[in-house]
Amino acid sequence: MTQQHQWTPEYKRTEDDDLRRVGVEVELAGLSPDKIVHLLQLRFGGVEEIESPFVYHLKDSRLGNFRIELDAELLKKHGEQIEVEEDESGKDLRMKVIDLYTDALTNSAELFVPWEIVTDPIKMKELSILNPIFPELRKAGAEGTKESLRYAFGVHLNPELPSLEAETILRYLQAYIVMHDWLVEKENVDLMRRITPYIAPFKTEYIQKVLAPDYKPTMDQLIDDYLEYNPTRNRSLDMLPLFAHIDEQRVREVVKDSRVKARPTLHYRLPNCEIDEPSWELWTVWQNWLQVESLANHKSLPELAAEYLESMQNLSHRFSNKWSEQIDDQLEKIDPA
Repeated sequence: MTQQHQWTPEYKRTEDDDLRRVGVEVELAGLSPDKIVHLLQLRFGGVEEIESPFVYHLKDSRLGNFRIELDAELLKKHGEQIEVEEDESGKDLRMKVIDLYTDALTNSAELFVPWEIVTDPIKMKELSILNPIFPELRKAGAEGTKESLRYAFGVHLNPELPSLEAETILRYLQAYIVMHDWLVEKENVDLMRRITPYIAPFKTEYIQKVLAPDYKPTMDQLIDDYLEYNPTRNRSLDMLPLFAHIDEQRVREVVKDSRVKARPTLHYRLPNCEIDEPSWELWTVWQNWLQVESLANHKSLPELAAEYLESMQNLSHRFSNKWSEQIDDQLEKIDPA
């Protein structure tokens, strides 16, 4: 597909005829949470609220609510135990000690743990309204993946699907698997992020099952097969939130991780956050995802899936860019949405 400055996929509505939405999560360093909230507020309006030293909110903005949090479960648990309001007599010695402890903990954590900006679900056609905030954050000093070897920061997209039928979900999963290597190349995924467990690719055995031409699962089978091979959030395309939305009990019986939040979306975790790079913008990340959308809804998907399975037999498959070139050729044949 020839890239265009478009923000909406071919299928723009859900099966309930609502406009499809997408949540965005951006990990970054270099800015304090109050500075991040201030910049968001200048552009989108809204009211700041502080839940804890590790969790801030911007409520009722033009794009709904934003959550700014230090992305570390232990720190957030500590933060929940710390009061942020003063009592009538002002801060006593105990509060001063807590403040010092909190500052030290936060400053230490910020060396390794990103602040994360999390949006409400946004109508896909309104993503262009969000895009300008990232140059503003960069100008203020935001740092991304490549600023330091210890930064393995990412951008996550949580797109709603046009349908929650097993056949539709399978098509999107197949399209993503077929395009994974292409996406890694186009996103230039940072080496440090690749060697962390957080964006692990699907295992060969699962790929072979899902791409097999006779794989026509029911919803129960689709979920059970996924849980058998992927009982973890640590996949570059995390299906657990979606499957928990469809059948939460089935997922919770296998995956005990409280961080899995049920929602009717995919959880695409692959891209770097390159917010400190002048050429980087959300639009580029979104355009690459729209290519997955296009393939998921194109007649060429079964043929490409079969070709991908065949290419996996080649020992050099993981170390060659031939498949990415083949995907480029195929995308040129798909009419833009």
